Amino acid sequence: NDIYNTGGHVIDPSLYFQLSRDGNDPPAATQFFHSAFTGPVVYSSEDKYQKVKFSEIDKGKASYIKQANNGWIGIVQHYFATAWIPPQNKTRYNEMLRVANNLYAVRSIESVGKIEPGQHQSVLAHLWVGPQDQKAMSQLAPGLDVVVDYGFLTIIAKPLFQLMTWIHSYVGNWGWTIVVLTLLIKLVFYPLSAAGYRSMAKMKLVTPRLQEMKKTFGGDRAKMNQAMMQMYKTEKINPLGGCLPMIVQVPVFIALYWVLLGSVEMRGAPWILWIHDLSARDPLFILPAIMMATMFLQIKLNPTPPDPMQAKMMMAMPLVFGGMMFFFPAGLVLYYCFNNAVSIAQQRYIMHRLDKEMAVVHR
Repeated sequence: NDIYNTGGHVIDPSLYFQLSRDGNDPPAATQFFHSAFTGPVVYSSEDKYQKVKFSEIDKGKASYIKQANNGWIGIVQHYFATAWIPPQNKTRYNEMLRVANNLYAVRSIESVGKIEPGQHQSVLAHLWVGPQDQKAMSQLAPGLDVVVDYGFLTIIAKPLFQLMTWIHSYVGNWGWTIVVLTLLIKLVFYPLSAAGYRSMAKMKLVTPRLQEMKKTFGGDRAKMNQAMMQMYKTEKINPLGGCLPMIVQVPVFIALYWVLLGSVEMRGAPWILWIHDLSARDPLFILPAIMMATMFLQIKLNPTPPDPMQAKMMMAMPLVFGGMMFFFPAGLVLYYCFNNAVSIAQQRYIMHRLDKEMAVVHR
């Protein structure tokens, strides 16, 4: 746009950018263990991305970039964003405030500069209104794509999303993209998983001996623990060997969880047959049922805990987690189902190999 000075005096106009919205969370902004941020945001190359809660504005405790010569202001919610990108390299003043009951605004004011009589000044500003399309947003303004909320593991989540985008460019379906990504992750972590499964397989082989120890020592826990440690040492078994490799993988699984819940690409994306929206829960609850079944199979493949109470808790886990999955987005449940299926296949393969090795040793 052009600003013309048609008067007889020098003018010094300012540009005024404002966005406003109510303080209510949009529908489906909150999922289990995931609450998408809703509220005003601001970005500059020096101070980076800052989010401000409506409650902080109410209390007068909002801390944000109040002066900068670059960047942008915006309001975000789950999947969508609105942002003003004012002219760059000019000092602007940002403000966040409540303008009415349950109505909030973020604004930015910057001087255009003096315009002599009969002269004009060209002004270029951009407005983004729409889905959080990371590729398009990054091309419009630096840092605009960071509005996608991947939580505290963004450093892992971003590369995962880029890998998903690359896979999708070939398979053309986000459901199959999740399946292929899960397979790739399982292949990358196979050495760690194999070590964990081997340890669990060895534990399962000595379970009968543990049961005998329990009968022998009765309630004398000290002697039983001593005998168990001696057996583990003799058989070269690390009782934590099945857990540690899994713990290393947890950050990747959490990051993927955030990617599947936070990426707008999942919204309205179909997979097959009854799954028409990967961001919504399974309407027929078939995937949660499959996940419960695969969890039961995994538990059956693992060694039975010597403590009866612990064994009961393990058997209850599929019901607890399966029940939670009835409310999770279908895309996330699809990931867990396929992850469990591949894990079962890997575990059975490793246990089969270990059985062969043990048979050779005992000949």
